[in-house]
Amino acid sequence: MFLAMLWLVNLVNFMDGIDWMTVAEVVPITAALALFGLMGALPPNATLVSFVLCGAMIGFAPFNRPVAQLFLGDVGSLPIGLLLGWLLVLLAGGHVVAALLLPLYYVADTTITLLRRFKNGERVTQAHRSHFYQRALDGGMSVYAIIGHVFLINIALCALALSTLLTPSRLLHIVALAAGCLLVALLLMRFARVKG
Repeated sequence: MFLAMLWLVNLVNFMDGIDWMTVAEVVPITAALALFGLMGALPPNATLVSFVLCGAMIGFAPFNRPVAQLFLGDVGSLPIGLLLGWLLVLLAGGHVVAALLLPLYYVADTTITLLRRFKNGERVTQAHRSHFYQRALDGGMSVYAIIGHVFLINIALCALALSTLLTPSRLLHIVALAAGCLLVALLLMRFARVKG
């Protein structure tokens, strides 16, 4: 549990590499968590935190719009990661698949990138530009296109997570998780194929 929380806190920091990236991730997740809380999947205090964090990110969005006037940095991204981690742990207490689906894009991009760097003998603690979304940006895809893709994939992941809350079927949960993995894999491949 400690390692999962530590990883989630850090991956929010790792992924905050272009304008609006954290907004495109956190707004859909926290909106979904707030909805799930209203459905009884989270305690009232966690539901309130979901609403507040969603509202804070919406309020931050105009200032972080490309080209940003304001950045989260470590001071902003680390507490956001901690709050998201806490909310997802609470959700996982009764809805594991939903808790896995919501942050799936961030988890996949960061984990695959760091494993690839480790395999290639690169220092994983050193700053780099090898995340999938960064490679797409360096290949010529616009920030708006990248953020649009990430936002849409997160909306789809939220819908899949919602489906697992509405139906107790294990088969549906497996299908939803597989569909989420496939969608994220397709987006990562699309980002990797962008050439300048």
